[in-house]
Amino acid sequence: MRFMRIFSQNWLLIYASLYVFFLYAPVVLLPLFAFNASSIIAFPLTGFTTEWFSVLLETKALHRAVQNSLVVGLITAVISTILGTCAARAMIRFGFPFKRGIVGFIMLPLVLPEIIVAVALLVLLMQLGFPLSIWSVIGGHVLICVPFSVAILSSAFQGLDRNLEEASMDLGETGWGTFWRIIIPLILPGVISSLLITFTISLDEFIIAFFLTGTEVTLPVYIWSQLRFPAKLPSVMALGTILLAMSVLLLILGEWFRRRSAKRQGLDASSTRGFMQ
Repeated sequence: MRFMRIFSQNWLLIYASLYVFFLYAPVVLLPLFAFNASSIIAFPLTGFTTEWFSVLLETKALHRAVQNSLVVGLITAVISTILGTCAARAMIRFGFPFKRGIVGFIMLPLVLPEIIVAVALLVLLMQLGFPLSIWSVIGGHVLICVPFSVAILSSAFQGLDRNLEEASMDLGETGWGTFWRIIIPLILPGVISSLLITFTISLDEFIIAFFLTGTEVTLPVYIWSQLRFPAKLPSVMALGTILLAMSVLLLILGEWFRRRSAKRQGLDASSTRGFMQ
């Protein structure tokens, strides 16, 4: 039995190590080749350079793609957080018919393959006669970002003391005034976390943007379009390195704000329970 236990532990360690290696090895290659002096993406490395980052500053098409991604990401984050706040508030605070079914429907994009969502939205927009543009991408991104916002904000609402709301109402404050002056300050770290995480998801998302974008492409679609040209691969690696660093930083900030919100309310920071109750 002892041998089997030791073997199982070693096997799990080997499996976890291989999983981490195959998951993150391609990510490590990005900065390696981004700072490589050679224009050929291959080993051995020939030297250190920042030339490929300088090339990015001179590419006007890239600047436009960055601008589009920032616009899409900011609008998506704001809309998703507003909708997520309303949905999470209703799920935690109120009971209503078919609650579990409605909650499951809202959270459904978390488990649906993005390719299915993208094709379905493309067919729908074509049937309705809507042109493909930045706004169609925003609509698709809001659809997949709202569940993340709901999951984050439901834990923030879960720890609110209802006595604070009742006391505010007893003192003559309106429902909207109570929500704006009492509830919003208490869940503000969760709101900031939702904004950061949904912005990051939108910034990095490729499949929906690829299917729903028009002539104004986003940054991931621009990166994909440049992969056809071997001479531009080093600058693509440099751009991918910047995007990776930004995404990791934003996700760390978002998680820090989420945990701060949970800690202030005395909740388990790893828990998102409550929105299905």
